Amino acid sequence: MAETAVKRGMLALGMIETRGLTASIEAADAMLKAADVEMVGTEKIGSGLVSVMVQGDVGAVKAAVEAGEEAASRVGEVVAVHVIPRPHNSIGGILPFLK
Repeated sequence: MAETAVKRGMLALGMIETRGLTASIEAADAMLKAADVEMVGTEKIGSGLVSVMVQGDVGAVKAAVEAGEEAASRVGEVVAVHVIPRPHNSIGGILPFLK
């Protein structure tokens, strides 16, 4: 159901990219505890970079990403943080779990 909502542009997508697995796990844990969001994917990019992605309503995703960034920065390096409110349907071509 939530996956369909993202495809229809009703939810936000939040992303945190870290250097190292420990920081990404800490970010995911903090995001899921901070707000009513769902973890929708992780990507191991290479060179130790790991991205964690959540979805939910825009306010919840923004709160979750802020909490995740703070938590991850305590144990490792945060490389990038971003929230896309109502992502375009074509994003599913880049992120297969949103299809």
